[in-house]
Order: sequence, then structure tokens, then C-alpha cells
Amino acid sequence: MTETIPRVLVVDDEADLRELLVITLGRMKLDATAAGSLSQARQLLDERAFDLCLTDMNLGDGTGLDLLRHAMKCAPDMPIAVITAYGSMETATEAMKFGAYDFIAKPVALDRLRQLIEDGLGISRAQLGESGQEQSLIGESAAMRQLKEQIRKLARSQAPIYISGESGSGKERVARLIHSLGPRNDKAFVAVNCGAIPSELMESEFFGHRKGSFTGAVEDRKGLFREADGGTLFLDEVADLPLHMQVKLLRAIQEKTVRPVGESRESPVNLRILCATHRDLAEEMSAGRFRQDLYYRLNVIEAHVPPLRERREDIPALVEHVLERLGDAWETRAPLISADALSTLAGYPFPGNVRELENILERAMTLCDGARIEPRHLHLPSASDGPADTAAGSARHPQLPLEEYLQEIEKNEILKALDATHWNRTAAAKKLGMTFRSLRYRLKKLELDQDDESE
Repeated sequence: MTETIPRVLVVDDEADLRELLVITLGRMKLDATAAGSLSQARQLLDERAFDLCLTDMNLGDGTGLDLLRHAMKCAPDMPIAVITAYGSMETATEAMKFGAYDFIAKPVALDRLRQLIEDGLGISRAQLGESGQEQSLIGESAAMRQLKEQIRKLARSQAPIYISGESGSGKERVARLIHSLGPRNDKAFVAVNCGAIPSELMESEFFGHRKGSFTGAVEDRKGLFREADGGTLFLDEVADLPLHMQVKLLRAIQEKTVRPVGESRESPVNLRILCATHRDLAEEMSAGRFRQDLYYRLNVIEAHVPPLRERREDIPALVEHVLERLGDAWETRAPLISADALSTLAGYPFPGNVRELENILERAMTLCDGARIEPRHLHLPSASDGPADTAAGSARHPQLPLEEYLQEIEKNEILKALDATHWNRTAAAKKLGMTFRSLRYRLKKLELDQDDESE
């Protein structure tokens, strides 16, 4: 059985460049067909199927955007890359918003062209629409169905994507899903929290360094960009980057090269950039804390992750999923949740979103005294946010983060049980209505475990 040769459509009104592209594709063992105008390209697309299309933006009788619009109707699964005039980032950005997966600037560099073609053919082979991996996002609300559909479309593109949403809503999960559904899914997914890196170490962390280039550089370091080469780099909390680092990041993204600290030469990188922050990036830009040029480079396409309070109908499915996962992790049978407890959760605003729901269920599973979680096990804050009696015996201080407050409640309940049983863990676990294994897990997480294993 002979292997099918991929078919590529080349559209350019410049004969010399058209010929160069056809020759390059031929050397790559690809079947290239050329069109010198928009009308000719439309006719070819209507007559036959192609695995990939390369089109110039200026076509004499139209533009590359006109071709993109036509292709969306007659060949929606065909990846399209555009060729733009050098430095025309606005045009390239507009093309990617219309559905192009990537772009290349004139004069065309052959190594960059080959990479562009390989990326496009990788999209064709990925069969994105049939993977079903988007089901790893729990929920069938209208907002989640819309997000899942958007993710399927975004996965085929190589455009930078800005993932917006509140803290705890699942932005990194969305980023990982975009990566796993795309043509780079067999390469690395590298996630970094920009707010967790000291300012003086950022350049080294992102771009790497040579041994001896500064005090403490005891060995060579590749850096995050080169670690993600071929794959995806996810910049979480990108709004926390200082301005001097934003300049360096912009150059690395535009030039697709990095220069490690202490190196004289730049290294090429081929990766996809995804970023996220819980802040309003447009507001940060208006306030002068985020560079305008970097904002428009990163925010080619925005994917918004809705807060949990806007998709309350997904809470039952999320509760079931989280409890099953916790049961597997603790090697115990997950408890059921009563209708009253589920109703209580459905009425709670969840300022911490899905992450807070996970913490609430983890605590409830620890504290429930049987096989069923009841409202009293949830320990939700009072809706009025005023002083209230809690298991911890005190109201939450306004400056104390909610997660720390709820963790303190759980810690106090466990300590009470341990004190009552003279730190006999088996007896304490029985008193708390959990397995010994579950209690040991909680003690380790809350840093209450001691060297002695008295039971």
C-alpha cells in the first residue's frame, strides 16, 4: 500500500516566489499546486482537496483574508499559513484571527518555511475534531460547551492565545488541553508561574545561561524557552512580569530566537506561546504596567474561562468527579453527597472557583462521619461574611485568604481528635469518620505528621 503524498496549495501573484515555494515543497516530497490569483485559488479549492495552503496576503484581485473566508466555507479543516511583508505584524495578527495557523514574513527563510510546512501538515494529521479529549473539561453548561468548541478550533492554530479568567477557574487545564489537542502534543508542555520567579533570575530562567556567566551559575542551563522547543510554553500570571523582562520576551517571541546569558550567539526556538492571568490585561496595559506591543502580540486570540458561579449547573458533575478522584487518591471509597449538601453548594458564590470547590470537598470528605457528606461538613463561610460561629471557633479575618481560613478549620478539627485520643492516629481517624490512610494523607498535607507512628 503506497503512502498518500500530502497536497499543498501555493497562492502568490509573484511568479518568482511562487516558483521558489513549489521547488521547496517538491524537495520535501510534497505535491505542490500553484495559483497566481485569488480567483484561481478559489477554483482549485472548489475542485479538489488539499492538506495545506500557503498564501500571500496581496493577491492582485484580492487578499489572503478573502481566501481565508472562502476556505472556511469549502475547506474548514485545511490549515492555512500566510506570507506577509516584513514587519507587518498587524496583518499577520489579523490573519490568525481569521483562522490562519501561522505566518511567515518576507524575505522567506527556507528553514523557517520548512518548519511552517511541517507544523501545518502536523495539524492535518492530528485529526483534532475526533480526539474527544475536550471531555476532560467537566461540565455541559452553555458556557462550557462554547469553551470546548473554541478550544478545538484554537488547538489547530499556532497563534499566541491569552487565556483569561478568575483565579482557580482552570486556566492551566485549558492551556494543557489546547496543547494536547494540537500537532505539538508529542512535544513538551512547559508551564511557568511568572510571579514566582525573582526578577533578577528571570532572564536566566527564560533563556538559560552558560556556566560561569554570573555568580551561582555552576552549570549550563537551557532555560524555559529551549526546554519547550517544539512544544508549548505556558506563561501563567504573565501580568506579573516586570517591564524590562517584557521587552526581552517580546523580542524572543517575534524573532523566534533566544540568547542565553553569557552566550554571544542566539539560538532558534520553535514553540507556541500560551499565557494567562487573573488580572485584566487590558487594564494593566492602560495603567502602563504592561507593554502595549507585547499585549497585542500575546492577545492574538482570547479564550475566556467562565467562573463557577456562571455555570452552576455543572456543580453536580464537578462534585462527582472530584470525589471520585479523591477516593482513588486516598485508596478508599468516595462518600456520597446528600441532596441538601449539593443544594448548599449550588447556592454558594465560589469566589475561589473550581479550586475552592476541590478544597471544600477534600475537607468535607475528611470530616464527614459516615459515607455521606452533609451540609455541616462543608463549613462554607457565611453569606454575609460577618462574624459567625465555626468549627474553628472564630470568624475569618478580612485579610485572611479564604483557603487558609478553611484549612485552619480543618486543622483544628483534626487536632481536637488527636488530642482527645492522646495522638493515637487509628483512634483519631475512627473519631473523625475516616480511614487511617486518609488521616495520614491529611496530616502530611497540613504538616502535622510527626516522626512517631503511635497508633
